[in-house]
Amino acid sequence: MQSLYVEGNSALHRLSPRAKIFSLFLLGVVLFLGDNLPLLAIVTLLTALTYRSIGLSLKESAVRLRPILLTIVIVALFTLIVSPWHVALATLLRLTALMMFAAAVTATTTITQFMDEITVLARPLERTGWVKADDIGLAVGLVLRFVPEIIARYHAISEAHAARGLKVRPVTVLTPLIILTLRDADNIAAAIDARGIRRHVS
Repeated sequence: MQSLYVEGNSALHRLSPRAKIFSLFLLGVVLFLGDNLPLLAIVTLLTALTYRSIGLSLKESAVRLRPILLTIVIVALFTLIVSPWHVALATLLRLTALMMFAAAVTATTTITQFMDEITVLARPLERTGWVKADDIGLAVGLVLRFVPEIIARYHAISEAHAARGLKVRPVTVLTPLIILTLRDADNIAAAIDARGIRRHVS
């Protein structure tokens, strides 16, 4: 099974997982509070340099970011239709900066580290009785673990269409992708319950 984590010894690799998670949260707040285009452009450039510092090749970086970047461009184009150009550009810069820093964080933090930190941060929520911190950590870990699998499966389905001479359309690709993903989700949930990992109190 693939993983988003990249082995390395960059400054971001050495930073504690909690500091990276809080930095990502603060960056999101700052990006969506400000609308100064030059400042947003500088922040986007800095996040791009941060992402490049983790040791990925240009090709691997492009492969990882391409699906999300395409979505961001579509959102920006839709914003351009309903809003002035500077609003659309601000949206593009915000989402791109956030995407690249989030990609850098996930590439320099193991799934186990993510699960441990999210579980610790969610402990206070257990007092409400609504959630289990362990379940939140497990859910985050599973999402991070299966993102590369879903992307790889998307490419495999697209290549299968191309090999058969079929035109790749969103409906013909997304439908089998969703079905296969839901099937895997059911199998994983059954395996988790069979091992007694989720300990809900009835």
